[in-house]
Amino acid sequence: MLAIPRKQRAMVRKGINNGLIATVDRKSDRFFKLFADNVHRHGTPALPKRYFDTLLQVFGDDCEILTVTTPEGQPLSSVLSFYFRDEVLPYYAGDDETARNFAANDFKYWELMRRSCERGLKVFDYGRSKVGTGPYSFKKNWGFEPQALHYEYCLYKRDSIPQNNPNNAKYKLLIEAWRRMPISLANLIGPHIVRNLG
Repeated sequence: MLAIPRKQRAMVRKGINNGLIATVDRKSDRFFKLFADNVHRHGTPALPKRYFDTLLQVFGDDCEILTVTTPEGQPLSSVLSFYFRDEVLPYYAGDDETARNFAANDFKYWELMRRSCERGLKVFDYGRSKVGTGPYSFKKNWGFEPQALHYEYCLYKRDSIPQNNPNNAKYKLLIEAWRRMPISLANLIGPHIVRNLG
């Protein structure tokens, strides 16, 4: 706990003081509901639920879902992580709109780190984030040192790298329309769209 910067440590303690509970889920039901709601609020389609069920089945003990709830059992935040050698990689995550009020995301990653240490793991790979985004700032607040990732592109019939990301202004109207769509419809047609992205 003392290795975490003071402000972030206070957020972890807030989650602990709120009586939050973290449990490992063997099924993707609670995770998927939080994940789909989260990406919907951000204006992007969700991967299909069967994809996460397949990950859990294929990777077995090397893939795990950790879900945080209120003391009353309301799911607030969830993360699907992969384990490899001495590393844990939290890869897919989702949360409820009220998660921030409870410091549920802070508590979730604290619990994942704590449990990973108990398993004898040495590396917490927080994944990649674009500089200047909310996820980048959240991760940096934990005291992690960012490492630049270098990419090489082979352009085919183009003179610049495509900007296929939510920060691209040309997607603004599509993102707003997706956010306004009922989530049941978004989850129905989203998997057909996401298959053709990227």
